[in-house]
Amino acid sequence: MTKAPSLTFLCIQSLKIQLLQSDNPIPDLYELPSELLDSVIVHLPALALQNFQTNMPFNCLDNYESGDDCLINGRKRSRNDVLGSSWKVLFKLRWPEFVDRVGSPADWQQLYWEKHLQNCVDEAAEVALRPTFSGRICSINVSDNILRYICHEDHITCQKCVCKELSFHFQTFGPYLRCLRLLNVLCVTETSELLRTSKLQSLVLRWIRSEKHVEPLCKLLIQTRDTLTSLEFIHCKLSSSSISAICASLHEKGIHTTGMQRFCIKTSSIEIDPLTAPFAFVSFLMSVRTLHSLHFCDSNLDRHIARMVFSTLLDSSSNLSSLDLSENNISGWLSTFSSRSVVGSLSSGKSLQSLCKLNLRGNELDRYDAENLAHALLHMPGLESLDLSGNPIEDSGIRSLISYFTKNPDSRLADLDLENYNALGSEVAEAIVNSITVSIESLNISGIGLGPLGFLALGRKLEKGLNKLLSINISKNRGGLETARFLSKLIPLAPKLISIDTSYNLMPPEALLMLCESLRTAKFDLKRLDMTGNSCISHEADHSSLHREFQHNGEPIFVLPSSSVSHVPYDDDP
Repeated sequence: MTKAPSLTFLCIQSLKIQLLQSDNPIPDLYELPSELLDSVIVHLPALALQNFQTNMPFNCLDNYESGDDCLINGRKRSRNDVLGSSWKVLFKLRWPEFVDRVGSPADWQQLYWEKHLQNCVDEAAEVALRPTFSGRICSINVSDNILRYICHEDHITCQKCVCKELSFHFQTFGPYLRCLRLLNVLCVTETSELLRTSKLQSLVLRWIRSEKHVEPLCKLLIQTRDTLTSLEFIHCKLSSSSISAICASLHEKGIHTTGMQRFCIKTSSIEIDPLTAPFAFVSFLMSVRTLHSLHFCDSNLDRHIARMVFSTLLDSSSNLSSLDLSENNISGWLSTFSSRSVVGSLSSGKSLQSLCKLNLRGNELDRYDAENLAHALLHMPGLESLDLSGNPIEDSGIRSLISYFTKNPDSRLADLDLENYNALGSEVAEAIVNSITVSIESLNISGIGLGPLGFLALGRKLEKGLNKLLSINISKNRGGLETARFLSKLIPLAPKLISIDTSYNLMPPEALLMLCESLRTAKFDLKRLDMTGNSCISHEADHSSLHREFQHNGEPIFVLPSSSVSHVPYDDDP
């Protein structure tokens, strides 16, 4: 026999329905004893909880606030955060895989409705993409699959349900929206109206490839430019006129203040004539003092556009901290930089003092580009990270760069990435050692073709302490036993070293014994030594004693090949 529901349960169900069907619940609800009111709160679906909170009398607010910054009432979070806990439970119920990604402290109410609106937008885009769609974006119905999370089954089928259309969700929850991703099909005038109450800080746009999408987008950018701090374009095709209109929308003429901090175009196509670059684009680069991150990754840049961008930033003494020009063929972009020209421009005060990170990965740069870059680095005294991986700069190119660091011992560069396809080899050993004896904390020379002779030369050049080195990646260099000999000499000289990647180096079994002996005699703080992919180290052997002997905070230092790892040596041939 089915057990009859309790009176408390029936009361809670009745209150839940009232809260779902009306945005003006009965005042007596808030006069309930706190214990009973708490029981009501924890059983409410999201929409009911929102209505409950929105209409809460002022005298109850001190005991019930949902987060650190209440978006509607602007009050601080209270000690008794029953609402905040309820919003977190609702978030976890709906998106369990995202809970661990949320930092602390968190406003779970804001996060809930922001992610809810993104789900609604993604679903609306699917509907709008259908060839048969001819209606208005705001009138698209939100699916029952989404509604069941914020209402309940009976309310979804109720005639009084007002939450079926997309417009309701943006009118009601728009103030909680901070970050949004939009497909081109939603870059229409209606979208600006839907987002009228939002305070967008981050906007990601995909597949903008037609001028018909640009005009509505510009309207949205003008509407949100007081709050927008990050703008990203992915899989877009942007003409010169499009770039001009977008930048003009972000930067009001004659006013040099804007909140834009990050501007990114990646996996896209930019069509700009460097000789007649859009004035609005140049003005944007020169005038936006808050811009910290500028990315043009895989954006069809050529050397002329790259030179124009860099020169514009340099001439304006930009406050930029990160510049990414990776995955573009820009060989020759710094051909105007020589020792003489650099001295002249430095004397005029031109500098990128704040630039900390420069990404030039996969730019088809050769040794001459490396030489020019060594001169240009004088304009970047604060550079901390340089990625040159995937460029055929050869031995002479790396020597030019390293000579800059040795001549400028006060350089802040701590992270140098030379991985793969740089056509380096054993002859560059001295330059590499010079790099890690200056300011370098993290060095990646994976897959540069060192071989046994290269590691032998590296070992011979190691003579003094490497007090700053924290991480080194020497994987995929086919060094064999000479890899272990090099590391045995390196480890005692680098007391701060915490991570070594020596995977796929064709290391024989005696290499492991050699490294163990070095670790036993040296003072070190090593956390990880990766030896995977060295098939000569047997995966069948019992390494439990090794893992027990060499640990950091209870975790094994050695990462060794397992039975699931392929025994085929790493093949770095194209």
